[in-house]
Amino acid sequence: MDHHETTGRVMGAELMLRATKAWLARHGQGLALAVATALSAAFLAERWGAPSMLLALLLGMAFHPLSEDERCKDGLAFASGTLLRAGVALLGFRVELSDLAALGPAPFVGTSLLLLLTIGTGLVIARLMGRDLAFGLLAGGAVAICGASAALAIAAALPARMLRGKDVIFTVVGVTSLSSIAMVLYPILFDALGMSDRQTGFLIGATIHDVAQVAAAGYSHGVETGDAATLVKLSRVIMLPVVLLGVALAVRTPGRKGFPLPPFVIVFGILLCLNSLGIVPEAFRQAMVHLSSVLLLLAIAALGARTSLPAMFKLGGGHLAVPVGATLVLLIAAIGWAVLFI
Repeated sequence: MDHHETTGRVMGAELMLRATKAWLARHGQGLALAVATALSAAFLAERWGAPSMLLALLLGMAFHPLSEDERCKDGLAFASGTLLRAGVALLGFRVELSDLAALGPAPFVGTSLLLLLTIGTGLVIARLMGRDLAFGLLAGGAVAICGASAALAIAAALPARMLRGKDVIFTVVGVTSLSSIAMVLYPILFDALGMSDRQTGFLIGATIHDVAQVAAAGYSHGVETGDAATLVKLSRVIMLPVVLLGVALAVRTPGRKGFPLPPFVIVFGILLCLNSLGIVPEAFRQAMVHLSSVLLLLAIAALGARTSLPAMFKLGGGHLAVPVGATLVLLIAAIGWAVLFI
């Protein structure tokens, strides 16, 4: 190696080091706030058994004044944007296409139709309440697919001009709270209606928003119920890339060139296919699933810090009607499908 080549490498390393220091100077404090908030939420969630994302939101909102500080703005924006998209992309490691085959036709067709109905309900109620259709899509999609994770994914796919940060926070809080209520009440309701274990498993998987809460409600009822509920829930999660593709195509600017899907959606699809082929080592897959959860928790903590609590209260009952209405329509329609076809 000659002198000029050595000098060039040293200069390149110095430039990279300077760029890294400059980036950390702009983003470090905001990222540190998001990390501290997420860690606190994770600790409290483990101690109290509460949803970690909801706690991260609430703790983040408590630090909202810091989001106005110039030293925190860039870091919080990076966490709520770039890290959010990375976390959504890694969700591809959570499910496999083979999960659909285990369901059989009736549950899969049912969940597909229920998904369309629920998103449509969100759009209709949003229009009736004078809210933006983007909020109706966000709330309806979160209820239809997988709660907070779906809300974050849809928000990342929508252009920033179409959606306000407080709409995202409101949706996450709403669907997480509704899912917690459903986890407790739905198994009791389905037993009161005389549903079989298979029907109850379908209903739990088709109506409760959060994956972890589906598993908790299902397996508390029985192993057969839990297995059925988990598979039905996974079939809803697998619909996420399809919905994101539809969103990307629907909001694409006319005349815009290039591939319509955002890069993180493409990565999500690639990882889903790789995971379905069974070529990903299990230890690596589990690590990526955990990393996805960490990144989403950081993103939601940053979103919370960037959201004003008084502004949330000003949204009014019309906003609440969208996720609540979509949840009730999903419940009634799912019961009807279970009685007729399961």
